[in-house]
Amino acid sequence: MSSPSPKYRPDVDGLRAIAVMLVLNFHAFPDALPGGFIGVDVFFVISGFLITGIITRELELGRFSLVEFYNRRIRRIFPALIVVLCATLTLGWFWMLPQAFARLGSDSFASAAFLANIALLLQSGYFDVESAKKPLLHLWSLGIEEQFYLFWPLLLMLAARLRMSIIAMAAMLGIASFLLNVALIGSNPIATFYLPFTRAFELLTGAVLACGWINVNQSSVASSRRAWIGVALIAVAAVILDSHRAFPGWWAVLPVAGSALLLSAPAAWVNRVVLASPPLVWIGLISYPLYLWHWPLLVFGGIIKFGPLTLLERQLILVASALLAWATYRFVEIPFRFGLPSRRKMYSLGAGMAMVAVAGAAVVWGRGFDFRLPPEIRAMASVPTESFKWRFHECLLDLSRETTFADTCVERDRRPLVLIWGDSTAGALLPGLRKAQETRNFGIAQLTSSSCIPALNADIASTPNCRAMNDKVFLLVRQINPDIVLLHGTWEQHLGNVAETVVALKKETNARVVVLGGVPTWRRGLPSEVLRYFILHRALIPERSPNAAPPTAYDAVMRARLEPLGAEFISASDVFCNAQGCLTRIGDAAADITVSDQVHVTEKGSVFLIASIIDRLLAGAASAGKAR
Repeated sequence: MSSPSPKYRPDVDGLRAIAVMLVLNFHAFPDALPGGFIGVDVFFVISGFLITGIITRELELGRFSLVEFYNRRIRRIFPALIVVLCATLTLGWFWMLPQAFARLGSDSFASAAFLANIALLLQSGYFDVESAKKPLLHLWSLGIEEQFYLFWPLLLMLAARLRMSIIAMAAMLGIASFLLNVALIGSNPIATFYLPFTRAFELLTGAVLACGWINVNQSSVASSRRAWIGVALIAVAAVILDSHRAFPGWWAVLPVAGSALLLSAPAAWVNRVVLASPPLVWIGLISYPLYLWHWPLLVFGGIIKFGPLTLLERQLILVASALLAWATYRFVEIPFRFGLPSRRKMYSLGAGMAMVAVAGAAVVWGRGFDFRLPPEIRAMASVPTESFKWRFHECLLDLSRETTFADTCVERDRRPLVLIWGDSTAGALLPGLRKAQETRNFGIAQLTSSSCIPALNADIASTPNCRAMNDKVFLLVRQINPDIVLLHGTWEQHLGNVAETVVALKKETNARVVVLGGVPTWRRGLPSEVLRYFILHRALIPERSPNAAPPTAYDAVMRARLEPLGAEFISASDVFCNAQGCLTRIGDAAADITVSDQVHVTEKGSVFLIASIIDRLLAGAASAGKAR
């Protein structure tokens, strides 16, 4: 066996630069480079190649020390990681709600214990919405590398002692890992993404290359051919892959093979001129702290802003990440990594990482240190969306799971009968209607579906079976024969279909058709506005705020379009908003907040809204109900 030369290869740092830039672009500009997440796979192949080369060389010379190997790994990984974990916990203290801060403490503990990938596996997937709010999401890949560093040297030592073929062992383990990945990607994609067993083939591909280096043709022509094919494979993967593909699976062959081909060709023009160029080498040298810094800064940028980041803001965050990465490399990494090997450095770094783990555990134990915020702020900023009060899964259907309404959704023995037809924002009106029943005699029929507006023949991309459900609801409306049909939803893009629905209802039923306009939209979410106001002003948000977007202009358009067709239009915006702003709360308690997210009214908001419009809603209905 002959390992690669220990001589420094600048092209490897250049390949690191390509890998980290792919990941940064994916995280900051996902639409521009949807497959940029494959940069992590490039890192895996590089790590397997370099680590295996180092260990096998030392085993050949009979001077490999497991303790010294771990010493080098600790001095390489721990310094920058400790700094970033401490900075992330500090930012979390100032800007996170207790529940989110407790999750961050848990993730910090897992990251310090080399278990970040396992912790994230138990929580959610890499590409889902909630994961995008986790400042330490990106450390899953570091967890896999750390687990590889723990066990791979032991296997190499065992193979050397038993005089086994290391390349054969690496190849067999790599094939087994790849087959396991392919077998599980369909049934359990999240586990396949995070588990070291299903990712090991990427690191072992680099290991096989390192072990079989003597058999690689290093001529200029052969090297250039391999390098260009490698570039093509990585480029194709970055362009055609996205978060909807089953990854890693078979798709991982593209970035893994491309990385191995580039690593095998140091004599190629691409390696010597492009990858070894000073700018790419510089980025490669700071690639590790750059990878550590960029994602927490992007996440906290959105948290501090309380909203999505603009293109310019994301660009500035990447520049800040690069500056912090250089400072970390220059003033933290270099002093610990280089110079005389010292067990004292290893012990001090180990103690530092243990302290980070203890701090993370303390945050979890302290439930996110909720004493940081006054009780009313804490409660308002984390007010739940109480969908169980909307008869979710009974009369507010999740069309991905159910398509049949419960029998109790229609109070057939009470008149006048008010039928609610709409999406989840219509379902949120139920608490207010129930409260109104305490003082007025009317029945409720609720036929609502999540993310399905009451608009016949409208195709809703996010809810493909919404059109069929609306046809079904329309048939039920004709059977139920309500006195009043109340339409409500978030339907700005489908006004024509709403008008068609009004015409159909007026033609096929004797009901009054009442259209309730949309409630004000809180772009950041009203709970976030509460927290934001407190952080900036150290006070409870005023009862009215100008930060909501009342649909006043669209209300006028809807009224002008629908009233000539026989509908009666009521503006919810007029109820909640005036010249001073829109209502944030109807009292000082958490339950007094009017909206639980961007558009769903709370129970108190629902009661307030319905109480304000119930007389208009029931106008003339009592006599009509008696006539029936």
